[in-house]
Amino acid sequence: MSPARVPVYDTGMLIALADRKAKAVHLHEALKETPHRALVLGPVLAQVWRPNPALVHALATTLRDCSVPQARTSAPPMRETGAGRPECIACATGFDLPDWRRIGTALGEAELPPKKRPDAVDALVALAAAKHGSAVIFTSDPEDITAYLSVLDPPDVHVQAV
Repeated sequence: MSPARVPVYDTGMLIALADRKAKAVHLHEALKETPHRALVLGPVLAQVWRPNPALVHALATTLRDCSVPQARTSAPPMRETGAGRPECIACATGFDLPDWRRIGTALGEAELPPKKRPDAVDALVALAAAKHGSAVIFTSDPEDITAYLSVLDPPDVHVQAV
């Protein structure tokens, strides 16, 4: 049996969850039992978070089941097991200079859909998924994410539209 892919949320997924879109909510609920919590990068959260009480409540509820890597008050990336809690090296180490250069390369080389502009946060999401080795990105912009993945060329990253 192959290990579960690491779920990675982009901005569109968080918006869909905050808006209680049925498909996003169903997917999020199904992911609550995966060994690795859904990954929400800090810049993704910053793109969505606004001082609106209903939005704050919806996002705070969602984030209880997610991990924001390297954020001190976030849930750990890996869920507790009978043998303890494993560590996720990709989440613990963060991004280094070659990673930031890869993001820049992806921004410059991605063949985006017409009228789309390069988006550093989307490229960051694609690289975070690639660094996990086996991942699935939940997104409202599958064409954009796929364009960045085409440049990064990870072996086992999938894209799921929400």
